[in-house]
Amino acid sequence: MRGYKEPSFQDRTAAAARAKNKALERLRSKPPVDEAEQARRTAARLAREEAAAAKREAARAAKELEKAAAAERERQAAEAEAERARQAKEAAAAAAPKLPTAAELKAARDARYAARKSRQTRR
Repeated sequence: MRGYKEPSFQDRTAAAARAKNKALERLRSKPPVDEAEQARRTAARLAREEAAAAKREAARAAKELEKAAAAERERQAAEAEAERARQAKEAAAAAAPKLPTAAELKAARDARYAARKSRQTRR
């Protein structure tokens, strides 16, 4: 049995040229596509592209609609939270004892002073 012989560079280039010529012959022997078939294929391709574009547009519109709905839900939740906070603040203000104003404190102090003076003058 003979050993394996490594193909030389010339052998490899000749094999590549033969393969290329064989592929070209196959391509030349193919019948050309008639105009009606070419037009049908082009129309089908354009229809597929239009359908894909419409599908992408519908998906984009649905995504924008969902985004708008999510923003609306978030806005409503924020409004509800603000309303709850306002009600809690009002409830806390109603439950807390009312602190007198500076004018009320001064009026009470003046009343005590006047009462003390009236007690002193009666003695």
